[in-house]
Amino acid sequence: MDNLILEMKRITKTFPGVKALNEVNLRVKKGEIHALVGENGAGKSTLMNVLSGIYPYGTYSGEIIFEGNECAFKEIKDSERAGIAIIHQELALIPYLSIAENIFLGNEQSKKHFISWTQTHIKAAQLLEKVGLHENTYTCIKDIGVGKQQLVEIAKALAKDVKLLILDEPTAALNEDDSDNLLKLLLELKRDGITCILISHKLSEVSRVADHITILRDGMTIETLEKGNAAICEDRIIKGMVGRELVDRFPKHTSQLGEIAFEVKNWTVYHPDIENKLVVDHINLKVHKGEIVGISGLMGSGRTELAMSLFGKAYGRSISGTMLKDGKEITLQTIRQAIDHGLAYVTEDRKSAGLVLTQDIKSNISLANLPALRDRLLIDANKEVCIAEEYRQKLGVKCPSILQKTGNLSGGNQQKVVLSKWIFTAPDVLILDEPTRGIDVGAKYEIYEIIHKLADDGKCIIMISSELPEILGVCDRIYVMNQGKIVGELSQNEASQESIMKCIMQSDRR
Repeated sequence: MDNLILEMKRITKTFPGVKALNEVNLRVKKGEIHALVGENGAGKSTLMNVLSGIYPYGTYSGEIIFEGNECAFKEIKDSERAGIAIIHQELALIPYLSIAENIFLGNEQSKKHFISWTQTHIKAAQLLEKVGLHENTYTCIKDIGVGKQQLVEIAKALAKDVKLLILDEPTAALNEDDSDNLLKLLLELKRDGITCILISHKLSEVSRVADHITILRDGMTIETLEKGNAAICEDRIIKGMVGRELVDRFPKHTSQLGEIAFEVKNWTVYHPDIENKLVVDHINLKVHKGEIVGISGLMGSGRTELAMSLFGKAYGRSISGTMLKDGKEITLQTIRQAIDHGLAYVTEDRKSAGLVLTQDIKSNISLANLPALRDRLLIDANKEVCIAEEYRQKLGVKCPSILQKTGNLSGGNQQKVVLSKWIFTAPDVLILDEPTRGIDVGAKYEIYEIIHKLADDGKCIIMISSELPEILGVCDRIYVMNQGKIVGELSQNEASQESIMKCIMQSDRR
């Protein structure tokens, strides 16, 4: 391969108890989009953190050759000076600063030792034009959506004269339109001569835009596929990632439905901060024992707001309506009351709301049900260890020990810890909000099997997902939401991507 901009040779990186990278090789051509794929824990982000100087020279072995020069980056500033910029899945923007301030943070436009705000906003506007974002540069980051924030991050990278742009799961939290716009931008940057390394679990996106795809598995390079010279299809990529043919994306499952065990009538929720804004509008739904009910809809349709309001009024104000469990009306004013009545909610944001990343696996699993571990006034430490070990084995959490920090786990294993935490509360109703967001196809399959097992145990499962194939592949029945309302109810036989979108489109015309 000629015209290389980057070559990483025999990169090896070890953490206590685990070899994250084992003699990994990566070759990237100038002006291409090069995808890096693999299961959670395969080493993708670790490799990019080595490249960008987050893991400094001396903490790994191997060589990094960028534009023909061997590099020894000791911090992220060193790689940025060379023209390498990395955008992480968790965006590094400050909510209460303006777009312009965020773009030039650490790269201030100064004149005679003072910041030139005129120059800052003029250049910021030029960069926003380049990335196709039509926003006032004085707008606070907190006032724009995640898709637009992603474009601000790219503008921030372009402000540093970037030559190699690394994007780690850039579309994980975006809807289809924002994802499509971002991919179009990457193709435009490619035409401008900027090289991109794209890490993504969305294999359809990878197949669409990547010129080469390098597959990592268990910290090792498996192969690199080239568009045109190899059959780049999702099944081919998956085989390289998991080491086997994955014939079905979704496990086969036959549900055994019992009586209606959870029901909501005329559920109405108002926005917590905006007066008179209705976010959940007279919702009616029911779930049988052993049933997996999906809630589908576009981002902003009110799905998460509904889920959180049901879970002890964790979201919203002026909440009204009736909640029935096993035929009896229940009133839940707090999250603690919701847990005590057998409800559990797995949040869509596991890193900031689902887990304490600085704590170990054991502490996270026991967190929501400490009363079950109480021995008089103290926590029974031995029982806590036994419970954590039981769930580690039951859900297949891959880790050296339950004493490992949760923040050091891969996304799929973090998700299993979140599920363990809530399953330990012995819920009758389990609400899953985007349970497979940001995890690979192999880990997704394992999560689906866990969901099926919970349904087989007679649990009521409510599953929210933005991925239509997932909703169709896992759920027994589907409610479709739009603008805070239920606009369709489909059985498994009636449901298809077309029928779900038809419900949404018809409701928009009313």
